Amino acid sequence: MLSVGAAFSMLACGGDPAGSLTPPIVPPGGDATFATGVQPILTRNCAFSGCHAGATPQEGMNLSAGQAYGSLVSVTSRQVPRLLRISPANPDSSYVVLKLEGAAGTVGGVGTRMPLGGELTSVEIATIRTWVSSGAANN
Repeated sequence: MLSVGAAFSMLACGGDPAGSLTPPIVPPGGDATFATGVQPILTRNCAFSGCHAGATPQEGMNLSAGQAYGSLVSVTSRQVPRLLRISPANPDSSYVVLKLEGAAGTVGGVGTRMPLGGELTSVEIATIRTWVSSGAANN
């Protein structure tokens, strides 16, 4: 049973407790698509009003379905302008990947590990890294 504080912190940009335990499906061969692998992770963990959705998403980055790809890929990071949020084929130079892994400070980034109030699973992070490594296609 979750305490009230734990449940509240999970709702603060960290996703819902049940949904975040369901790993995304990575197709055989390790290929991760945006639509079936990455977007469900963003929807469960990041795309909430007051976080990365709604009228004024944090950092101007709307991660809602239909908006996320355009807010992420080849877009300059506001926190570290020398990096892109997602640099196709370069997960180690993608600021969002570093934020998800808790490594943003290594490149001069600010703030806490994302998502706020929780962490992605290793499978979720691997899915995003695989998608970025394979070119970050809008597929």
